[in-house]
Amino acid sequence: MHIELDGQTWRIVEFQHVKPGKGGAFVRTKLKSLDSGSVVDRTFRAGEKFERVFTENKNMQYLYDAGDDVVFMDEETYEQINMPRSSVEDALPFLQPSSSVQVLFVGGRASGVDLPASVVLEVTETEPGVKGDTVSNVTKPATLETGGVVQVPLFVNVGDKIKVDPRERRYISRA
Repeated sequence: MHIELDGQTWRIVEFQHVKPGKGGAFVRTKLKSLDSGSVVDRTFRAGEKFERVFTENKNMQYLYDAGDDVVFMDEETYEQINMPRSSVEDALPFLQPSSSVQVLFVGGRASGVDLPASVVLEVTETEPGVKGDTVSNVTKPATLETGGVVQVPLFVNVGDKIKVDPRERRYISRA
């Protein structure tokens, strides 16, 4: 959800409703500014009202990384848009060129990318697992074809295709 506060648009990253035994209820929130990218903690009274900002999701295709900008194409109109690299930096290690993603538009302008629940990527670099290190849940870092790094079990080798959760940056299973 997005709200307008102090003349800026903010995305509610997380919130917690608190009802203490004494006094009125309040809501603790963590807000991220869409303009500057800064994250702040704010507390509001439970009944406080805000103006909600119109948001829309569009299916778009990731085309390429152009240095400071990242280029996406609308799958319906074939219109290309450039987004600042900083707004999609956390999603880039899991985006393959020509993959389809949902781009979030806030107030008519592109502001971020919603990644799918899982993506299948190939491991391009990882250390070989040492036999006998299987006492507990032992993991090792693996570099993916897109440049992202995730922790994987010892049995995963170079060339394996694995399923990864891009939101939590974690290994799910072999593909």
